[in-house]
Amino acid sequence: MDPQFENQSMELEENEEEDTEQLKAQEENNEEETSKKLSPPEVNTIFDSETEVYEYYRQYGIQNGFGIMIRNTRKIEGVNTYMTVACHRYGEPNQKAPDSLKPKPVVKTNCKARLCAKRMDEDDKWRVTQFDNEHNHNLSPSKAYRFRCNRKLTNHAKRSLNLFDEAGIPMNKSYNALVVEHGGHENMTFSKKDCENYMRTIRRLRLAEGDAVALQNYFNKAQSIDSKFYYSMDLDDENRIKNLFWADARCRAAYKEFGDVVTFDTTYLTNKYDMPFAPFVGVNHHGQSILLGCGLISNEDTPTFIWLFETWLTCMSGYPPNAIITDQDRAMQNAIEKVFPNARHRWCLWHIMKKIPEKLKGYKEYDSIKFELQNIVYDSIEVDTFELGWSSMISNYNLKDNDWLNRLYDGRHKWVPCFVKDCFWAGMSTTQRSESMNAFFDGYVNAKTSLREFVGKYDNALKDKVEKEVHADTRSLSTTIPCVTPHVIEKQFQENYTNDKFKEFQKEMINLMYCECMMLDSDEVIFNYQVEEIQYVGDSQMRRTIKYNVCFIKEVGDEYDVKCGCRLFEFRGIICRHIIKVLLFKQNVFTMSSKYILRRWRKNVKRIHSRTKVTYSTWKDSEEKRMYDMVCDAFYRIVDLATQKIERCNSLVDTFKKLELEWDNNDECISKKISVDKQTSKSEGKKSKNSDSSLSIHSPIKKRCKGRPPTRRKQSKVDTVVKCLKKKVRYYHALIF
Repeated sequence: MDPQFENQSMELEENEEEDTEQLKAQEENNEEETSKKLSPPEVNTIFDSETEVYEYYRQYGIQNGFGIMIRNTRKIEGVNTYMTVACHRYGEPNQKAPDSLKPKPVVKTNCKARLCAKRMDEDDKWRVTQFDNEHNHNLSPSKAYRFRCNRKLTNHAKRSLNLFDEAGIPMNKSYNALVVEHGGHENMTFSKKDCENYMRTIRRLRLAEGDAVALQNYFNKAQSIDSKFYYSMDLDDENRIKNLFWADARCRAAYKEFGDVVTFDTTYLTNKYDMPFAPFVGVNHHGQSILLGCGLISNEDTPTFIWLFETWLTCMSGYPPNAIITDQDRAMQNAIEKVFPNARHRWCLWHIMKKIPEKLKGYKEYDSIKFELQNIVYDSIEVDTFELGWSSMISNYNLKDNDWLNRLYDGRHKWVPCFVKDCFWAGMSTTQRSESMNAFFDGYVNAKTSLREFVGKYDNALKDKVEKEVHADTRSLSTTIPCVTPHVIEKQFQENYTNDKFKEFQKEMINLMYCECMMLDSDEVIFNYQVEEIQYVGDSQMRRTIKYNVCFIKEVGDEYDVKCGCRLFEFRGIICRHIIKVLLFKQNVFTMSSKYILRRWRKNVKRIHSRTKVTYSTWKDSEEKRMYDMVCDAFYRIVDLATQKIERCNSLVDTFKKLELEWDNNDECISKKISVDKQTSKSEGKKSKNSDSSLSIHSPIKKRCKGRPPTRRKQSKVDTVVKCLKKKVRYYHALIF
């Protein structure tokens, strides 16, 4: 016989044997499944309880492909004595459609399939009295798990949804995460709609007592846990919330370290009442934004800002900031002049420069005006240079009648860099610090967020901010950025400053190569130098040379005082390259005086706010949640051990099954006892009315703040026009295509 043919014959025989074995195995499985199938419930069948009747018929429906519902029940003295469990398509269809051109799907088909059962008086068991199994619609066992009666949110799913909601994760992503965890949609015992309904109920329960009352209770709870938590509510004549301010212990401690310079911004909508979020934001030792208290306000007038600023000042023990950055709001300016009369007030430069297209676009020479205006604002080192450039621009382009430019010039000491660089601003030039803090809350809040929800979401968002600061602290203490030069001065700042601030100083060291220094005049004490710096414009090869004057003054011993015309140290707290050039190459000073190494940027300082315990989550933890977390922690630890060996897995599963059976039986006994107690007990008294005489507080009235559109950010006319043009383009494209 041909060997090849012999091999093929052997393969065919082996395949036939495998097919035979598979058929036998399939027949055995079919026999096993048949033995497990539920038989139709017959009349006079006895069940232990009405729950058992319902559950048996529900499982029978899953097996045969239909859903069920409790059609009706009868009670005697509050106890169920009769029930009808019917097919979910039982009953007459609703023919009265509100819109005959858009009829809705009809579930009811007048199906008569049902099961009736009656409670037996002698032993409280239930007996089937009627069973109809004729359906007038198609049955689908593979789709049975999608029927409402078979959908149920597990406790684990509820817990996961709560966690996702607190973290600001959208519902579609939360549901997809649960689908992946369950191994696909076919293994889900609930739908996305079930999840949405559950979260809607939970949010409604959170606010069952009213938005304002819930908020007050929340703050009281926070204050009982954190004695340094501070809050204040401003109420109107009807006891409605007008304005709100709060700050936790960490914010108050951080203010003692970083409260010298703050930004304040109110252009962010956060809640369903259109109350702008008003954060007080500073800069920490890493250059990160840090929250120093925040408010929600209903109006943007002078009295409202005065209330908010005075409340914040009281919270911070009466110590006002040295400098504050805001937008050009007149009401805000009036309040600052009254509450912080000695504070340096600066307007946000970014907001002003962003308005250039809106205010100047109509001029024929707009591009030239814009270019010259930007050069005058950003490149004027001295006040005289700015004055000369501004006067020339107004004259050359005939802008003397432009009201916007005239108002800017009148307030130039509040926004032009050369006028404000004599004050320490911690590197902040705009309210974008506040805006970045606002953006940080995106994803946690939206236009429908209630007050109580917002404060809870605020906690979750702030936890992430705190974690980023802790991470930066750890990075600065455990890692070192190498020096790029052999100079001792760089080594000094490497050892003292946080990594982020040392990087800023290191840039100044690197840019020494673009600086040349020459002496102008001197005596035995005062030395005047001129430092020429070559600066490249953008990514191009164009370059320009800018001259800075540096004054070095010798003092007693090795001490000295040095100042530069760029005023980087006065403005940002970082020594500039021009001063370093003079110290190293003209004065032979190789170590930096300690007064130029600011405590604010040091990494080895023990700050109070960093040791203040963060306790946000404990304010809202329920006893059930804590028990759930405790069990889950223990469960995950033992699962990690069990999955190492199959024997451990089997043992753990068996243990769980025993516990489940034992606890189910106990719960059933307890529920029966409670049911009996309810039937036999009588009311011994009436609940007393709430005798609390405290003030009843009401939620604020939704209102539109001045000029604010129903969006999160204020928008200029240019932004509005651009959006309109985009809509028109989309409309024309739709017509064409």
